Amino acid sequence: MMKRLPLILLLNALGVALFLSWYLPLNHGFWFPLDSGLFHFFNQELVKSRAFLWLVALTNNRAFDGISLLAMGCLMLSFWRKADAEGRRRIIMIGLVMLLTAVVINQLAQGLMPVKRASPSLSFPDIYRVSELLHIPTKDASKDSFPGDHGMMLLIFSGFMLRYFGKKAFVIALIIVVVFAFPRVMIGAHWLTDIVIGSLSAVLIGLPWMLLTPLSDRLVDLFCCYLPGGRNKIKTNK
Repeated sequence: MMKRLPLILLLNALGVALFLSWYLPLNHGFWFPLDSGLFHFFNQELVKSRAFLWLVALTNNRAFDGISLLAMGCLMLSFWRKADAEGRRRIIMIGLVMLLTAVVINQLAQGLMPVKRASPSLSFPDIYRVSELLHIPTKDASKDSFPGDHGMMLLIFSGFMLRYFGKKAFVIALIIVVVFAFPRVMIGAHWLTDIVIGSLSAVLIGLPWMLLTPLSDRLVDLFCCYLPGGRNKIKTNK
């Protein structure tokens, strides 16, 4: 752990600096024009293109969240299929540790970040709401959108892919992040900075202490040994 401590602290410092670059400036400095401009660009496109309107509506339906889980599951399944029985069990436990990590980091971020703001669709007057244009179930607003919990989960997934499955899996995971997190920005349910500031800074601060220390490996070993089907004997990772 001591060899990785400088890297952990560097990533933490980047996370803090990223958050403060948005939090400290008056009206969030250069970030607000970027947030506002991006929201208004996509908001106008909703009434210019019927196809775009339907695309945004469908990709923010709850069913689409299930597709994001399926995409993550398929990526892990590609490694699970190549592993032996012990390796398959370990991959499942890595998934459980990942979910536990996501819950803990999300709860800490929600509790410790001194920010509460509504989504852009609730912040600007005279804008278009997808739910009003189509009258179908879709998430186009949030009373507390910061940090983006959906984006945070996807970024944590990406971190676990890099740690346990390599760079190629990491690149695929980042593509999944963009495909499944950005529709929230396009519809106005999240500001861009909910993800690139809120989610990313929380992940940079919290995730290194899990993945760059023995903690994640030890939790995986514990789950492998003591959950049903385990051998009740912890294997030491060298």
